[in-house]
Order: sequence, then structure tokens, then C-alpha cells
Amino acid sequence: MNGQNRENIKPGITVDIVLKADQRSGRLTRGVVKDILTNSSYHPHGIKVRLEDGQVGRVKEII
Repeated sequence: MNGQNRENIKPGITVDIVLKADQRSGRLTRGVVKDILTNSSYHPHGIKVRLEDGQVGRVKEII
């Protein structure tokens, strides 16, 4: 599943995100969602989340 719809993302699920620094390369980082930072129900580049380890990025794939 892609990470563009906020309703699909809940704290505690495992996701692949792209960090701001990795946007050009497209390198994904896997982690567990701690907080959802995007307020809108949809975002074309992915919902922004904070992982449990503190990293912030946009969800590209829900595992």
C-alpha cells in the first residue's frame, strides 16, 4: 500500500519512508510510526510521519 492516504497510517505500523536528505536518491528507511505529522487526509508525496527512533519523512510504502 502506498502512504498517500492518512487513514491507512496508524501509530505502531511498520513503514518505509524517504527522509528529506534522501529525496534525490530515493533511498528508503524502514521503521515503526510514532506520530503522524500531516494533518490533511491525503498528500501526493506521502503522509509525513515521525518514526520511533525520531527520524521524520514521508511514507512511501506500508509494510
